[in-house]
Amino acid sequence: MKPVLGITMGDAAGVGPEIIAKALADKHIYEIARPVVFGDKKIMERALKIVHSELCCREISKPEEGGSTYGKIDIIDLKNLPADLPFAKLDARAGKAAYEYIEAAVKYAMQQKVHAIVTAPLNKEALHMGGCPYPGHTEILGALTGQKDYSMMLVSGPLKVIHVSTHVSMRQACDLVKKERVLKVIKLADTTLKLMGIEKPRIAVAGLNAHSGEHGLFGTEDEEEIVPAVEAAKKQAINAEGPIPPDSVFHRAANKKEFDIVVAMYHDQGHIPIKVLGFETGVNVTVGLPCIRTSVDHGTAFPVAGQGTADSRSMTEALLLGAQMAREKFAKELA
Repeated sequence: MKPVLGITMGDAAGVGPEIIAKALADKHIYEIARPVVFGDKKIMERALKIVHSELCCREISKPEEGGSTYGKIDIIDLKNLPADLPFAKLDARAGKAAYEYIEAAVKYAMQQKVHAIVTAPLNKEALHMGGCPYPGHTEILGALTGQKDYSMMLVSGPLKVIHVSTHVSMRQACDLVKKERVLKVIKLADTTLKLMGIEKPRIAVAGLNAHSGEHGLFGTEDEEEIVPAVEAAKKQAINAEGPIPPDSVFHRAANKKEFDIVVAMYHDQGHIPIKVLGFETGVNVTVGLPCIRTSVDHGTAFPVAGQGTADSRSMTEALLLGAQMAREKFAKELA
């Protein structure tokens, strides 16, 4: 049996429907998984015309009915958008609909009828206009699944990064570097990499301050919070090292291949090296949830929405990684 991938359509005023249409033209996806779209059928049909695809859409009522036939995009149609929704404009209807696609996919994932959720991009401002108060996908998924200890992981080619904090101010990010949180993220990294097929993950923990604080000369957080977290992880048989100065740790992981993942202390510390290395093929993974979630690592790309030119490589990589993780997690059920 193949894992069912629940693909959420994202903000329909952006490129989400188009990159889904392009990615599902790859027959290999159907050879390893059963993709099912949570979205609006008429919007997906519009996207197929825009990208000049010969695929067609088929409405289904539950995920176990779909994803088995290449050439047909199976959709759980929420029928919550007009066919003439404008492209590249903030729209409360699109923001509200994007939330509803995630909500529906999570419901089936919690019932294990969807084995991994793969999300197209949403627009945070439109999301708020539509009555959803969350900063983005990660926080929505945490709330819908009742989880508080989760983190964002980014994957791009040779580099994987997981974050201690993400969508907060720099001042607050420094305050969130605490032993308990750093240790939790190290453990999440270890567990998630095993789902990706890495039997004994090598985890690098970045420092917060320049030169990892230089033994307290440039700040005390590294010595007081990060060092104890790394030592606690080692006592739990986790192969972790750090704090390693942030100006060298990404080179050692991506280029010298000394580590499988870097634990970054805040949003930009992890995002910048990932996006420099491979903006077009990056994948976002939410870890610490009861369900698997992968996503494209880009936004709604309003400037090119509706033109059929959007790059779908990140969506393809998100589908491949979601399928891989689902096969590891549900190996017995899918055997």
